[in-house]
Amino acid sequence: MTNEEILAQYGPREAMEYDVVVVGGGPGGMATAIRLKQLAAEKGQDISVVVLEKGSEPGAHILSGAIMDPKALTELIPDWKAKGAPLNQPVTDDAMIFLGEKSSFRVPNVFLPHNFQNHGNYVVRLGNVVKWLGEQAEALGVEIFPGFSAAEVLYNENGSVKGVATGNMGISKEGEPTGDFQLGMELHAKYTIFAEGSRGHLGKQLISRFKLDAHSDPQSYAIGIKELWEIDPQRHQPGFVMHTAGWPMENDTYGGAFLYHLDDNKVTLGFITGLGYSNPYLSPFEEFQRWKTHANIRWYLEGDESKGIKPAKRISYGARAITAGGLLSLPKTIFPGGALIGCDAGYLNVGRIKGSHAAIKSGMLAAEAAYDAVVAGRQHDELSAYPEAFEKSWLHTELNKDRNFKNWFKKGLVTATIMNGIEQFVLKGNIPWTLHRDKPDHVHLKPASECKPIIYPKPDGKLTFDRLSSVFISNTNHAENQPAHLTLKDASVPVNINLAKYAGPEARYCPAGVYEFVPDTAKGGDNQRLQINAQNCVHCKTCDIKDPTQNIVWVTPEGGGGPNYSGM
Repeated sequence: MTNEEILAQYGPREAMEYDVVVVGGGPGGMATAIRLKQLAAEKGQDISVVVLEKGSEPGAHILSGAIMDPKALTELIPDWKAKGAPLNQPVTDDAMIFLGEKSSFRVPNVFLPHNFQNHGNYVVRLGNVVKWLGEQAEALGVEIFPGFSAAEVLYNENGSVKGVATGNMGISKEGEPTGDFQLGMELHAKYTIFAEGSRGHLGKQLISRFKLDAHSDPQSYAIGIKELWEIDPQRHQPGFVMHTAGWPMENDTYGGAFLYHLDDNKVTLGFITGLGYSNPYLSPFEEFQRWKTHANIRWYLEGDESKGIKPAKRISYGARAITAGGLLSLPKTIFPGGALIGCDAGYLNVGRIKGSHAAIKSGMLAAEAAYDAVVAGRQHDELSAYPEAFEKSWLHTELNKDRNFKNWFKKGLVTATIMNGIEQFVLKGNIPWTLHRDKPDHVHLKPASECKPIIYPKPDGKLTFDRLSSVFISNTNHAENQPAHLTLKDASVPVNINLAKYAGPEARYCPAGVYEFVPDTAKGGDNQRLQINAQNCVHCKTCDIKDPTQNIVWVTPEGGGGPNYSGM
């Protein structure tokens, strides 16, 4: 049954009215809700605010490195330390290292550009920070609905955004209501703020419907893959932050990696691959595994019996797309009835490798514009005060200084390193030129016939691992009988085009083993078919971005499904 047929038989849906609905309970969404309630309390007004969070609890779907600049958090909650915010480990040292397969070169700290200096920042588990923000929001009277996916944008007759509807629950794989069926509900608002994170399902629709990117560069993305490890205390350096560039990536592929030392003998390791890469044989997951075998990385993870050093233990795994285009790719962030904030819009500063402070600040700016509009009796119009305030903010100044950072990498690692060094170290962000990009990531993929296959080593189960064992420790779960949330516009395309022309890249760019080309027993011979293991999906959105034919569409699964990044 289609959604329209379900509504005709089981509708209408229950509707709830709010002043502001926030879609997404990440740092930006929580900051929006908190700021709205703060303003209401300061001015003796009452304003109703609800946050929809598709994860099982606030923070469950949050994945980031993460180094957090506390600037925006301090503006939002000045006494965050006294209130127990989980920013426990200050950065104590920075290292930028260029890797060769058998070599390494650490840039002297005196030559580190400002964007790679992290004094005053914190190494955090961002999921824990978001969970804490959720507690602060609830204490102010914000309603939070975890486990509810916003599946549909609702519109008024004049085309303005009216709110959102949550997905139906208890639908079988065949699309039929089961005994556990529950109709979705509608949440109506004067203004709806979309804070879904990178490549938001509804944000993508809104950008298209309102042509919000008509005057922006095409958005650019990367995939970040992360593991949390517990290492021997003798190899642990609390607060030490390492970034690497170079091997195992080729010079023409944007990417880099990090190793951050948390407290309590924990380190996070992550690998970032720009999704504008051209070789369809490249696997971001395998590149990450290969990176860990470099001497500079494996030293932290391998044991040394002669020195009484125990081997490290891998605890958790996850993956997430990163919106990396920066200021030049930022779309118009407002439309009648709502706004985009955080990574749903693209405020991450890829030059600093930070986005949580930008998400919080953009949420605060949107909240202030929405609050003023609501108390003035307005609704469903454009919150023009929001982008106006952004253009006058420190966030705009920061993003403007790094506006060319990602785009230099289309000219290769060496050129990018030199030019970013000049812009950040010599010119200190006072840049007289602008470097634009004109193509989205998926069009950069070359036919397999033009590329060299990459042979990756088999995992050893100690430093390197396979996808399925990795997905297992991401605590990913989806109701087994629900409809697949990874959909195809045309079921013939994966074999007839993607496999035939590009050697089936979806089997490599997915970090969770969702896509497999298997023998088509119905047709026999050498025929293949695409098998979609949707239950493995960690909601990274890479397939929605990198599919060369843009045939894969990620839609929201039942609320509460997906990964559970506890402590990540």
